[in-house]
Amino acid sequence: MLLGIMSDSHDDMQMIARAVELFRARGVAHVLHAGDVVSPFTFEVLGALPCPFSGVFGNNDGDRVLLRERSGGNLHVQPHSLELGGKRLVIIHEPAAAEALALSGLYDIVLYGHTHRTEIRQAGGALIINPGKTARLHKGQSTVALLDTVTMQAELVEL
Repeated sequence: MLLGIMSDSHDDMQMIARAVELFRARGVAHVLHAGDVVSPFTFEVLGALPCPFSGVFGNNDGDRVLLRERSGGNLHVQPHSLELGGKRLVIIHEPAAAEALALSGLYDIVLYGHTHRTEIRQAGGALIINPGKTARLHKGQSTVALLDTVTMQAELVEL
């Protein structure tokens, strides 16, 4: 199963649209968002995803009631656990608990955002991924990640 992973999209509609197109072109089966969608109107673009979407609220997400409604109930308070492609995943926004969650033995994959810096590494048998930031704000590249749950190979992609 191919997963699309994004975070910190911060209302950047152009880059969100690029991510949606990339996920569509690559045949992603499920998109995961590690927080900071920010405004409900972003689901005008995210709603065009040809696959399911799941995510968590970040520290900049405003109207959580409307965000949850527009996401079809698929934005959750962190941590959010789910199983996809036979793998146990947990999504958080802030990185403070990422290492402990990976070392807990409860998860195969730990996803987080917030720092706007990419990271892919192993810890305690779990794969930890921060896809970086989707938005163009601040310095650095706009990126997302792809993860094949069969091979457990992750790839960072610049938008």
